[in-house]
Amino acid sequence: MNKRSITIDGHRTSVSLEEPFWSALSEIADARGISLAGLIREIDRDRDSALNLSAALRVHALAWFRERADPATG
Repeated sequence: MNKRSITIDGHRTSVSLEEPFWSALSEIADARGISLAGLIREIDRDRDSALNLSAALRVHALAWFRERADPATG
């Protein structure tokens, strides 16, 4: 588990994720041409309120890669 501190809309918070998820999120951000912080802000803004931020980041990464692996499931 790797914990990183980030700022979302002026609020400082920490997020703990396994390294493969941090790598996946960085890859997604690069592919979209945005910063990792920008991607995290978007995911936080759009997440289901039932999910904490770490879970929302994992779900987003999984969904993004699944869609690219099989566009028919997207």
